[in-house]
Amino acid sequence: MNALALLLVAGSLGLNNLAASIAIGLSGVDRAARARVAVAFGAFEAGMPVVGLLLGHQLSHALGSAAHIVGGLLLIAVGAQITISAARSSDASVPADGGAHFGRLLLLAAGLSIDNLVVGFALGAYRAPLAVSVAVIAAVSVGLSLAGLELGARLGSRVEHRSEVLSGTLLIATGLAILTKLL
Repeated sequence: MNALALLLVAGSLGLNNLAASIAIGLSGVDRAARARVAVAFGAFEAGMPVVGLLLGHQLSHALGSAAHIVGGLLLIAVGAQITISAARSSDASVPADGGAHFGRLLLLAAGLSIDNLVVGFALGAYRAPLAVSVAVIAAVSVGLSLAGLELGARLGSRVEHRSEVLSGTLLIATGLAILTKLL
């Protein structure tokens, strides 16, 4: 696998993180939330290909084309939970964690990176250097996640108290895009 192919793979995987980070950033994030998002997304994005390599060919057949379905459904579930929670809340303030509650964030990161298992199988088939592949995927993921948080934060100040509903809606849309293979 050449460097350009690896960058394209990393970029395509990181685009999901960009969209999800925009959604998180809409509800406002502080430095600690930015760090949690960057670490969670980077770790899952880089770790899942390693897991994919370790699990091998058996699981790739079991998940196969369904990996995007699992990831998309997880995003839709998280987005629906955020939207319903925000709609039920009479308090319009943004949560202190910027919508990046640790458990929710881990579920989101896992959902976004489930397709990376298959990428791990492909990296193994192409005999791509594992350490370089993981480092590139993690760096691109972290970079796109931080860019998404910033963009979301800038948009969030314009949409004020409706940002959490918009955040959940964007996650649902991202999940649907993944399910329909638009992302």
